[in-house]
Amino acid sequence: MRQIDHHIVGGAGGNAGRLGDVLDPNNGGVQAQVALGDKALLDRAVAAAKAAQPAWAAVNPQRRARVMFEYKRLVEANMDELAQMLSAEHGKVIADAKGDIQRGLEVVEFCCGIPHVLKGEYTPVSYTFRCGWARLPPRSATPSS
Repeated sequence: MRQIDHHIVGGAGGNAGRLGDVLDPNNGGVQAQVALGDKALLDRAVAAAKAAQPAWAAVNPQRRARVMFEYKRLVEANMDELAQMLSAEHGKVIADAKGDIQRGLEVVEFCCGIPHVLKGEYTPVSYTFRCGWARLPPRSATPSS
C-alpha cells in the first residue's frame, strides 16, 4: 500500500507514530496511508524553514522569480499526472482537477511577476512641498525579511 510521508528539506519526515487512512472517494476503500505529524515534527519543519529563510531572502528577486517560472513549467509539464492524483485523492473528475491546478498556476504566475512589487519606489506627495516624496519600502513575503 502506498505510504505518504512528510518531506522536510528534501527528506522524509521520519518515524510517524500514527498513520491515517486515505480513502478512495469513488469506492470508499483505503488507497494509501498518510503519516500523521506531531509537535516534534512541526517544530522540525518550522526550524528548517527558519534556517532556510535568510539564504532565500538574500537571493535577488529576479532569480527567485526564475525559480517560480521553473516550478510553473514543471506543474504544466506534469499536469496530467497531478490531475490523476488530485482526482484519486479528492474524487474529482479529471477536467475539474485540471481546473484546480490551472487556478493554482494563476497564483504562481502572479508570484513570477512579484519582483516589480518588491523593489519599492518613491511617489510624489505634492509638487509644491519641498520634500514631497513618500518612500514605499520593498515588500516581503515574510515579516523577518
